[in-house]
Amino acid sequence: MERLKEIWESYRYQLLILVAVLGLVGAWLMKRPAEAPDQIEQTMAIGSTSSTVMSTASSVGGKVCVDVKGAVRHPGIYKLKGGSRVNEAVAAAGGIMDNADMKQVNLAKQLADQEVVYVPVNGETMPGTSAVGTANVSSASSASGAAIINLNTATKEQLCQITGIGDKKADLILQYREQHGQFKSVDELKQVSGFGDKTVEKIKDQLAV
Repeated sequence: MERLKEIWESYRYQLLILVAVLGLVGAWLMKRPAEAPDQIEQTMAIGSTSSTVMSTASSVGGKVCVDVKGAVRHPGIYKLKGGSRVNEAVAAAGGIMDNADMKQVNLAKQLADQEVVYVPVNGETMPGTSAVGTANVSSASSASGAAIINLNTATKEQLCQITGIGDKKADLILQYREQHGQFKSVDELKQVSGFGDKTVEKIKDQLAV
């Protein structure tokens, strides 16, 4: 009987140690799943951040298409990288002409897609667009209320807005400008076929150079 009691006492301590070890292992296994959601959440957060960064990079790396007009050497439509400024659009158009009025142009303005960049010449006014650098092409008004058209930058459509000038005369002005360069004065219009002293005098207040 005493022998059995000694054997029991010996195994009881071993059982207690085994139960304690199993308890620690069980607690450790129960703790691991609790940490998994945090790890998943961190992974999702990292993925979301990466997606945002890629989206931003894509936006910055996009393109904007702008129409550069006015007193620049090569007016036209130019495609520039996203985030470009007015000065980059002007540079793409060959730079400014000698008679450009840069006081009305904000070269630091960021470009938007489908925007018109208009550089006025000295003495030309852009109502409501001062110091913005970009605007819809617009004209000032004469004392009579008629639009003032710049002979050096006007399109055929704009020239046809002048009293007494139709398609044919507008084409002659554009042809003269192409052959001789920019008009130095409004009176130089008399050098164009079909424009005499009286004709020029009638429309002089609607013109500028």
